[in-house]
Amino acid sequence: MTAALLTINRRAFASLRIHRNYRLYFLGQAISQSGTWIDKVAQAWLVLALTHSAFAVGLLAACQFVPFSVLGLMAGVIVDRLDTWRTVVVTQAIRMVLAATLAGIVLGGVVQVWMVYTLAVLTGIVLVLDAPSRQQLTFKMVGRDELPNAVALNSSLFNAARIVGPGIGGLLIAAFGVGPAFAINAASFVAVLVGLLLMDTSKFVAFAPHEHLPTLFGSLREGVSYARGSPHVRLVLTMLVAISTIALNFNVLLPVLARQTLSSGPGVFGLIAACFGAGALVGGLLSAALARASWKAIVAGAGGLGLAELVLAPLHSLGPAILLLFLIGVFFTLYTANSNTVLQLRAPDHLRGRVIGFYYFAFNGLAPLGGILTGWLAATGGTELAFAVAGTVTALVALMALPKLPGVRAEPA
Repeated sequence: MTAALLTINRRAFASLRIHRNYRLYFLGQAISQSGTWIDKVAQAWLVLALTHSAFAVGLLAACQFVPFSVLGLMAGVIVDRLDTWRTVVVTQAIRMVLAATLAGIVLGGVVQVWMVYTLAVLTGIVLVLDAPSRQQLTFKMVGRDELPNAVALNSSLFNAARIVGPGIGGLLIAAFGVGPAFAINAASFVAVLVGLLLMDTSKFVAFAPHEHLPTLFGSLREGVSYARGSPHVRLVLTMLVAISTIALNFNVLLPVLARQTLSSGPGVFGLIAACFGAGALVGGLLSAALARASWKAIVAGAGGLGLAELVLAPLHSLGPAILLLFLIGVFFTLYTANSNTVLQLRAPDHLRGRVIGFYYFAFNGLAPLGGILTGWLAATGGTELAFAVAGTVTALVALMALPKLPGVRAEPA
């Protein structure tokens, strides 16, 4: 038993142990991601407090993700042409400025809903380049062998921040209001920028040089042709479009679940968001301990996510809701981390940015529609209806993927 635990520990944290650049990145992100989740909690609560509308929270989600809908397909094309490290430095610095602007207008007492929406759109535009660039940078920091581990650790970190950030955010909002929460998020970007600037860029994994650079639209066509021709990539993206559009809008549903379904305040909102994050952290660590990305984990994660949302739908008690949200978090990260890794490992070096861009387009591109639809479902039938629809769709997608698995497993690595 002890030997097995030690083996799991070595696998789970291999990238941190081996690569100094990744350690710097991980430590910086540990602080910055916590600030980001404090900000997410505060934004959703601010909009709900200003409007008293679940639909308005759905519009906030739409504003955050509409840039992925408009620009997402081209993001990977651009990322493949830029220096990845420099791009991440610039995008993180811009995000810090936008976060500081939101903190300033809230602390100054002049905030209006349209201002929050505008800053959400601008942040989303930056994230269109930032998100695939950070995934590309992960590959450069750790290489092919440790990539599954590093992607899972990134997910674990992101979801550990789900625990810390919402918990702190809920307490801050209850004690001081939303202003200090936004200020803390702005300051947290300093940590990730310091980590990036301390990296030894000569240690990055070198990509195979491009033989030629087609036009932007030619590059997009090349990426689309590859994605359509690969059974792995095609199946991952198809599943992700369906599931992410309807089933992953937790930023819309959790504040409504806390305030309306559970008849509680920001403290309970922070608690249920943290419980979801705790489950997602466990799912990320399970993925990190796996020796390789697993198609079984993808389908099991999707199926478990759907069933857990169906069970959560009719509940109005805090205790059972916490347990179900923990399980939802586990299945959510098991599904997304393995999906991300399969795409990156299958993609050739010169197409990896485009494939990652397709991943984020599938994940976020229809999120504006999904956020509005989820907000409408919650406004019409409460979180009971919204979770029931989300769970049904996700479970059906997992069932429909099962017959296709032998075909994608048969594709040579």
